[in-house]
Amino acid sequence: MPRRVVTVQNVAGSLYGLAYGDALGKPTEFQDYATIVARYGPGGPRELTGRPALVTDDTQMALAVGEAMLAAPEITPAALEPLLRRAFLDWAISPDNNRAPGNTCLQACAALTDGRPWQQATVAGSKGCGANMRVTPVGLHPGLDEDQRAGLAQLQAGLTHGHPTGLAASELTAYACRWLASGLAPGDLLAALRERADSQRKIYREEWLGDLWQRSGATTPEDFIARGWDETAAALDRVRDALAAGNFAGDPCLATGEGWIAEDALATALYCYLISPDEPVAVLGRGAASSGDSDSIACLAGAFAGAALGMAAWPAAWRSQIEYTDRLTRIADAWDGPR
Repeated sequence: MPRRVVTVQNVAGSLYGLAYGDALGKPTEFQDYATIVARYGPGGPRELTGRPALVTDDTQMALAVGEAMLAAPEITPAALEPLLRRAFLDWAISPDNNRAPGNTCLQACAALTDGRPWQQATVAGSKGCGANMRVTPVGLHPGLDEDQRAGLAQLQAGLTHGHPTGLAASELTAYACRWLASGLAPGDLLAALRERADSQRKIYREEWLGDLWQRSGATTPEDFIARGWDETAAALDRVRDALAAGNFAGDPCLATGEGWIAEDALATALYCYLISPDEPVAVLGRGAASSGDSDSIACLAGAFAGAALGMAAWPAAWRSQIEYTDRLTRIADAWDGPR
């Protein structure tokens, strides 16, 4: 797999791409496709509005994950779990948490407040896209080995979304950002993700997940995690088939899913990105012009485009316009340098 030095431009491009997609998808999230097209045209919204241009809980929680990682003395389950818990609880009570946050995240955060093990607090049956809308920083963090990147991607998902498909889709979302930032050609991404899904199918990361599997009714931890990888692999296959069909007009959710659940958010974001990976603003508009969870689809698609193309992908004026630009820059700057 080709590799290049990942610079601050790749990290910032991905983090800002996430925020830009989130902001463009915010006003379209609960609109049907015809309403969106009537207002913005078939290309969807392509200009930030407002100063600042407001984001949703997707960016807020991605920042929570990134800042917990910055605060960690080491990347281990013992170091990260309390920092992620605190970051999520701070988000839950923040006055800025007024952007239609997901019920699963709120329910799990309420359960986390009393200090119980996170495996008992998580919503065990949920695989909502809150699991992977926030995982991008895990893919961009420098110097993680494979177990740390995969384990942390699953841990941050599992704190609120305990379904195995949320875990698997989060890991692949993180790896998509990582591989694109490292120079993987967009045309090779889908096959690489599919190969990882197959190779990880029976690997339960007990050090990171503890006894989470026991809440599922599965007979073994391997059977628990295999369900997640199988469902995520099926979503990747839908992307492959939709791209091969070559009919890219209309609502992308009809091709690969509405994005409310983790594997569909990954699939539709990949679809929106891989149609035209060298046209990043078009990627954002396409993700935002969707009948499903438009902000989550567009934010993940933007994270992929920005990881590959860097900050040069985005209009320069957007950087000072987007909400939380100082926090986005702080994370990107902290992770600059060879990896």
